[in-house]
Amino acid sequence: MFASIISASTETLSVTNALLCLTVSLVLGLIISLTYMSGKSYSKNFITTLAIMPVLVQIVIMLVNGNLGTGVAVMGAFGLVRFRSVPGSSKEISFIFFSMAVGIATGMGYVTFAFVVTLIICLVFLILNKISFGESRLCDRRLKITIPENLDYTHVFDDLFDKYTASVNLERIKTTNLGSMFELNYNISIKNPEEEKEFIDELRCRNGNLTIILSRNPSQYEEL
Repeated sequence: MFASIISASTETLSVTNALLCLTVSLVLGLIISLTYMSGKSYSKNFITTLAIMPVLVQIVIMLVNGNLGTGVAVMGAFGLVRFRSVPGSSKEISFIFFSMAVGIATGMGYVTFAFVVTLIICLVFLILNKISFGESRLCDRRLKITIPENLDYTHVFDDLFDKYTASVNLERIKTTNLGSMFELNYNISIKNPEEEKEFIDELRCRNGNLTIILSRNPSQYEEL
């Protein structure tokens, strides 16, 4: 069932098999890109790359065809492409490897295996994306508070943090306005996102109604 359609006993690749592998690669690339688009955010360039990557990898695998020297050259080319690209999230890198694996399978002629694997992985991703698997129950935020210089920042907000947050980490302290104010930067996890306004209101009463910024904290675990 999972046998290769490309015969290992001959060095000649038939037009029919080549076109079949090319078509399967295009279809599977579109399936992978559509699966990635089920997420919350994506870019057109990345989606296009996912769609055509299986075809590109398949062509490379067919051209190598057991040639060791060509294979080493291809590995070097892939390495250059990797170090010339910007770091991506774990999700993006996973889908890139996914597309490359499908391209390798179709390039070796295992079109049925590539099709089955693509459907299974895409289905698993869609299921995990719809349920709350791996999601943090806490609401991570970045908090920036400006206080006057005569206010001791060491324990001034401890009771509010105990009331509204599950964890607090003071990341940075900065003097502003010619040293007359302190700018405190925290990474916090709010217990209940619906209490954000109450939390900010009580902070405003404590810091003299100076500037308070509460923003979403970018995840520290997105990149591989």
